[in-house]
Amino acid sequence: MLRITVILTLGLFLALPAQGAEPVRLAADSQIVETGLLKFVLPRFSLKTGIKVALSDDAPDIRILPDGDRPLLAGLGQVFGVAQIGDGDAVDRFVTWLFSDIGQRTLFSFKKDGLQVFRPPGIIEEAEEEIAIEGDIDLGEALSIRHCGRCHVVSDKNKFAGIGSTPSFGALRTLPAWEDRFAAFWTLNPHPSFTQITDITEPFDPQRPPPIAPIELSLEEAEAIAAFAASIPPKNLGADIFAQ
Repeated sequence: MLRITVILTLGLFLALPAQGAEPVRLAADSQIVETGLLKFVLPRFSLKTGIKVALSDDAPDIRILPDGDRPLLAGLGQVFGVAQIGDGDAVDRFVTWLFSDIGQRTLFSFKKDGLQVFRPPGIIEEAEEEIAIEGDIDLGEALSIRHCGRCHVVSDKNKFAGIGSTPSFGALRTLPAWEDRFAAFWTLNPHPSFTQITDITEPFDPQRPPPIAPIELSLEEAEAIAAFAASIPPKNLGADIFAQ
């Protein structure tokens, strides 16, 4: 048992990012930054790899700019590409990730106001691909009941809780673009006033404290909630109502 414990501990230590490691410096066209794409993408890369990427125009390792060396994405009326300036394992891993299957799915799952902003270069119009929501469903269920269950009926486990005027998870699953609602629920009112996602949301304004006990989650926990919601079947709300 001692030997197994030592091996597991060593494996966990080796998997951790180096303490104090310099972040990969990324410079991006202002149009891309203003869409919010990088705020959506970068924490997801860091969560999976432990490598931090910071926006910086000062001696960047990587640039994403119009007509860059390697076309990455199309949108806003032009094609943006990647120019790798720096070197090192972390820089190489980030560039490789951007062009990998998971990196591409992450880039093109980003939506603003419910609309896809970017597409693969050279593709003007295509059928929208269904994006699988990844996350720990069991963890998501526990977190949903603990936090979301204060207002929502999450499942049969809290069917007598919640607030009557607040839709249940099953009812929310019937809405158009329900995936977007759950993938970034902390941006939809009233959540911003009491919900914080580590390294993504801004700190609460000291002059405007949360009206209720705040919810603090990591991105991994937020994705677990979204994955749990995706596992719930849409609620049967009956036939549409017709008026004469």
